[in-house]
Amino acid sequence: MDKSSLIGIILGILAVGVGMVLKGVGLGALINPAAIIIILVGTVASVMIAFPTSTLKKIPALFRILFTDKQEQSVEDLIHQFSDMADIARKEGILSLEPKIESMNDPFLASGIQLAVDGQTPEFIRDVMLEKIEAMESRHQEGAAIFSQAGTYAPTLGVLGAVIGLIAALADMADITALGKAISAAFVATLLGIFTGYVLWHPFANKLRQKSKKEVEIKEIIIEGVVSITAGESAKVVQDKLGSYLTTKELERLKEQENA
Repeated sequence: MDKSSLIGIILGILAVGVGMVLKGVGLGALINPAAIIIILVGTVASVMIAFPTSTLKKIPALFRILFTDKQEQSVEDLIHQFSDMADIARKEGILSLEPKIESMNDPFLASGIQLAVDGQTPEFIRDVMLEKIEAMESRHQEGAAIFSQAGTYAPTLGVLGAVIGLIAALADMADITALGKAISAAFVATLLGIFTGYVLWHPFANKLRQKSKKEVEIKEIIIEGVVSITAGESAKVVQDKLGSYLTTKELERLKEQENA
């Protein structure tokens, strides 16, 4: 589970709740069915209008991505794996890697090694695998756009909710006390709109982009590893090349593991 997403939401709710209490505002003020309907249902309606059904069907999967921590192979593990494969390929030939393909957990890596085993050139392999990455990034951007748009709509709907509340409040100004309460309630929609937009939807979109960026980085490393093996480079060269993706501390740890 991606704990940072859950912890962030809890902290966001606590920040607003505690802030309201410290300002002397009762939490009961948030129980405003009209404001909740305008913001939540209005945001859902706006998103449904903005995106086709085929894209909206991905929303449950996007939430799973947000709240689960996908176990990607570490760069160190990939370097070890490619170093071993480079050594085997140079000693026994590239075809000797074919039996290893079925045991690979990463379909992207397996497809790259399969292309190498099939005798494709490094340039062709790079082009094919980069196209796969571009297609994946396009899908990821489409998913992030849903939450990004929701984050844009929600605050504006909050203003709309406040206007509706003020219209209702100013319709009867005979009772000043009731008028004050009505105006206060009108701004609950604005609060909910800003909160959902900037504490939930926009951060969700950013997290999806960050996870996509990390996945792309891992896949780019895989491409370099596969191309290096196809070009017949030695394990040492492969290790040095892929080591450029590591920080200084990670490189030191990798060297310690080799010397151990």
